[in-house]
Amino acid sequence: MNIDRLVFAIAGCMILLSLVLSQIHSVWWLLLTAFVGLNMLQAAFTGFCPLAKILRSMGKQPGRAFN
Repeated sequence: MNIDRLVFAIAGCMILLSLVLSQIHSVWWLLLTAFVGLNMLQAAFTGFCPLAKILRSMGKQPGRAFN
């Protein structure tokens, strides 16, 4: 799995996890959803994604979106 797919998979999991936790524990978990969404939005415009940098340093195969 390349970096692009991993970024989308991890972001999706974080969003779903925060939605579940907001229903079970506290609505403050929705801040995690907002953070992930804002990070995805800024990555769309700038091409910079901190998670992609971390995954690249771990030796994951690069994709086309995050260089």
